Amino acid sequence: MSYLIDFILHIDEHLITIVNMFGDWTYLILFAIIFVETGVVIMPFLPGDSLLFAAAAMAANSKYHLDIWIFVACFFIASMLGDSSNYAIGHKVGHSLTKNSFLSRFIRKDDLVKTELFFEKHGGKAIIIARFMPIIRTLVPFVAASSGFPYKTFLHYNLLGNVLWVIICCSGGYFFGNFTIVKEHFSLIILGIIVVSLIPAVVGALKARLSK
Repeated sequence: MSYLIDFILHIDEHLITIVNMFGDWTYLILFAIIFVETGVVIMPFLPGDSLLFAAAAMAANSKYHLDIWIFVACFFIASMLGDSSNYAIGHKVGHSLTKNSFLSRFIRKDDLVKTELFFEKHGGKAIIIARFMPIIRTLVPFVAASSGFPYKTFLHYNLLGNVLWVIICCSGGYFFGNFTIVKEHFSLIILGIIVVSLIPAVVGALKARLSK
């Protein structure tokens, strides 16, 4: 877990290592990370927004020889396939996943309950909003499927959410990631992205507690 935290907070340094070691295979590696983060319901702790931001910032730097459009395509396809995979898992197993002694270690019941309340409140819009919220975005497709939300409708909202997510995160990294002040405080910027993206979930949880 300590390595994962270090990877997220110093993701720029780790990405440089990956690029130097694997070259063009970097696209496939980052594709896999985004697919797993969105598609495997027990992996909500993997980096998402920060990874897109950092990868786009590296693509803007000519010395790494990375193509921003390949990244955009990889991230969009990975998130779409991941969400559909997650939906399929929710449709097939539903809440029985949380009853498994091993898998329940990765899926906190509190997180699942918060996601269900969030989905009930916002409906289809929750699929778009959740795309910008760590943990919640991994659980929403699962919750949508287990609650009987139609896949075609899910796909419609999910398409819009993923387009916005990839464009906003990649644009931010590509146009601002190489500013001197950003490069010098990259870890703080990444931490800020994480904190800001968690605010809606925290606010929602506090409102739920206060209403009780």
